[in-house]
Amino acid sequence: MKISNLKYFLAANSCEGFVSYFTDRYSAQDGWKCFIIKGGPGTGKSSFMKYIAAKAAENNIKAELCPCSSDPHSLDAVVLPDKKIIVLDGTAPHTVDPVYPGVCEEILNFGEFWNTKVLKPEKNNIIKLTDKNKALHRVASRYMHALGQIISDNLKIAENATEKDKITKFASRLAKKYIPKKPGTGSEEIRFLCGITPKGIISFSDSALSLASNRIIIEDRFGTVASEIMKNIRKYALSNGYNIITVKNAFMPSSLTDHIIIPELSLCFLREYEYQHFNTDCRRIHARRFMNNAVIAKNRERLKFNKKIIRELMLSAIAVLSEAKKVHDELEENYINSMDFDALTMFANSFCEDIFR
Repeated sequence: MKISNLKYFLAANSCEGFVSYFTDRYSAQDGWKCFIIKGGPGTGKSSFMKYIAAKAAENNIKAELCPCSSDPHSLDAVVLPDKKIIVLDGTAPHTVDPVYPGVCEEILNFGEFWNTKVLKPEKNNIIKLTDKNKALHRVASRYMHALGQIISDNLKIAENATEKDKITKFASRLAKKYIPKKPGTGSEEIRFLCGITPKGIISFSDSALSLASNRIIIEDRFGTVASEIMKNIRKYALSNGYNIITVKNAFMPSSLTDHIIIPELSLCFLREYEYQHFNTDCRRIHARRFMNNAVIAKNRERLKFNKKIIRELMLSAIAVLSEAKKVHDELEENYINSMDFDALTMFANSFCEDIFR
């Protein structure tokens, strides 16, 4: 039996800054074990996690892969949900430290596998490249912040056109139709299915489709209608004891919710827009039925101008992230040359033997 790997982001280069939900993916109270990797760039953190995922597939164990939004070819985390194990990169910018050391989290120190004597001659170069990488990320953040201001302007226009009472009544009927009542209080996981990366906008829409066969899609250019529907669906599902996956918008995570997934019911409510498309036949709801089109028409030129600015700021942020990635790759070379990868491979084999017993 082949186990397919689910992909999603646990962090985002958002317009609100770097946002991470790493520590929300596991719970000491629910018996999870978290392994936090510490080490410099190029010390094999991502390769180690890919190795774990490959071994999980060999053992027919489901693995969930969490790519890095600053390098989508690398992993930030690998999750083995059936074993309640997560292995994650605990270094900046998504720094994670143990809350329940030993009983829940353990630190894996990959610094043990590098030779500091090899690193010392490269000290000045490492410092220069590290500082350059950080500076580029600050520039990208400024572009993203400016992008957020323009998106917020669009949201204000859309909110003024959105008929919230109509949405609330519709969402209530939608929830009652698709979500059976049951006792209890549910729980929530937060993820991203879309990411702003050095490779452009990357979407893992197939991950949502793989979790649910019953799909309701809201086609919503702005996100105000879909987010309002998701808010009501979320509240109803949690109050009826369902464990849900809430997928935040990668651009404006505090303002917009893109999707709600209820695995127990094989049910998902999905927002479709420019950066997230779903190739599936299902029920589709058009946001415009809940909006005052006269308000949108009145602001057509402003929205048209904003669209151009959004595109330019987006391309600029991606270009800077791409430049930062090149600097990071150069930085990695310094650490790769100092690593004892044979010792790391032996450790990886031993680690996998322990967790897959």
